[in-house]
Amino acid sequence: MAEADAATAIATEAAKPAALTSRITGSLARRMIAIATIWISVLLIGGGFALDRVLTGAITRNFDSSLEYVLIAMIRSSEIGPDGEVRLIEPLGDQRFLEPYSGLYWQISGGGQEPYRSRSLWERTLKPPKEHIDTALHIYNSNQFPDEELRVLERNVILPGSKTSWRFQIAQSREALDLQNGAVRATLIPSLALLGLGLIILAALQTFYGLLPLRHIRRAIAAMRGGQNRRVTAPLPLEVQPMVDELNALLAHNEKQAEEARLHAGNLAHALKTPLTVLVNSAAGSDTPLAETVRREAETMQRQVEHHLARARAVGRRGAAQARANVRDSVDSVSRAVGLLYPDVRLDAAGDRTLVARLERQDLDELIGNLLENAAKYGGGSVFVTIQRDGGMVEVLVEDDGRGISPADRVRVIDRGVRLDSGKPGTGLGLAIVRDVAEIYGGSIALEESEDLGGLLVRLRLPAG
Repeated sequence: MAEADAATAIATEAAKPAALTSRITGSLARRMIAIATIWISVLLIGGGFALDRVLTGAITRNFDSSLEYVLIAMIRSSEIGPDGEVRLIEPLGDQRFLEPYSGLYWQISGGGQEPYRSRSLWERTLKPPKEHIDTALHIYNSNQFPDEELRVLERNVILPGSKTSWRFQIAQSREALDLQNGAVRATLIPSLALLGLGLIILAALQTFYGLLPLRHIRRAIAAMRGGQNRRVTAPLPLEVQPMVDELNALLAHNEKQAEEARLHAGNLAHALKTPLTVLVNSAAGSDTPLAETVRREAETMQRQVEHHLARARAVGRRGAAQARANVRDSVDSVSRAVGLLYPDVRLDAAGDRTLVARLERQDLDELIGNLLENAAKYGGGSVFVTIQRDGGMVEVLVEDDGRGISPADRVRVIDRGVRLDSGKPGTGLGLAIVRDVAEIYGGSIALEESEDLGGLLVRLRLPAG
């Protein structure tokens, strides 16, 4: 039951990064920048439209005011002649009224008479959109001249001495007005676009700077996972520090629980080892089938206890940030011990003597000891160990000159209790212990064929220190 719970806990821990990755909904920075971009765009487009209306409206009103001034001057200079016709007693001062098609025109019409108009109109006549009487100033745009769009101001006035309502009209080409409005827009649009770009860049810089503490936390957590630190200790802003404090408290709580679980597992294992030793010693003094069965099963139980005790020690020590062990020193030390148990087996080692693995020396000795003992036990008398670096991992290759293991059996033999050679003593837990402890530290084990010796090659991979 305890084994199942421990396996479930380890599987859950290993599955957490994948589960969290599958729930990622996008970048927080990109989301914030996108919101800022949309909001800045809406504000600038709306503000730009309003500003365009204000500026072009002011230009248009100024344009209309100049025409209205001329219209009022024309009305003041008008009188009724002896024949009832309207005439100007003073000419309008703008020279353009005398130049044909100059773009500035005036006209007086009414009473069924031929319109009285400026020479600039030449043979053309200003016509209102529809017949009506304007007692107040009327301003509109006119397209009656195909090649010239006009801005027209008109007003109906009854002059002294006449009962006729005379329509006074002033018209000017919109070209100058449109050029001024175009110049305003040509300046306004690029200016607002540049302002928007600057604001978006500012929002991006603010976002990245504001989220910088989160990246510090991510690096600190990566350093913790890599065994460099045990807590997040970097100074952080007030908004983030409470979260970091809770994280550190959670880590301390988990470490305490792991230590308690390790102590309980160790106490249980030690409590079982003594009765089992008594059973083995008692059974060793008898040759009956029952005694043999008791001895065999008691030894199996002892290996099971050793297995779970090794797992408990590894889980408890996994959180040690400074856990480091020189791989070559461990190989040399274990080789000497195995050489005493198997004096007829030749043990050789080669590789970088400076490589360090990120785990406790006691656990590293146990991993290598299981591999070397298996190679010495099941090999043909020669075992070779190679130590090498592969990226962020340290590889320990243990080769022997035995019969090897077929590809079909290489996965099965790592399972707990599986033995391919029942003729030699053992319980089939050695490789299972190596696999479990290596995975606890973030490593792995793989079985291959040795090209040099022809037997089995065990590839043990451990995180480099």
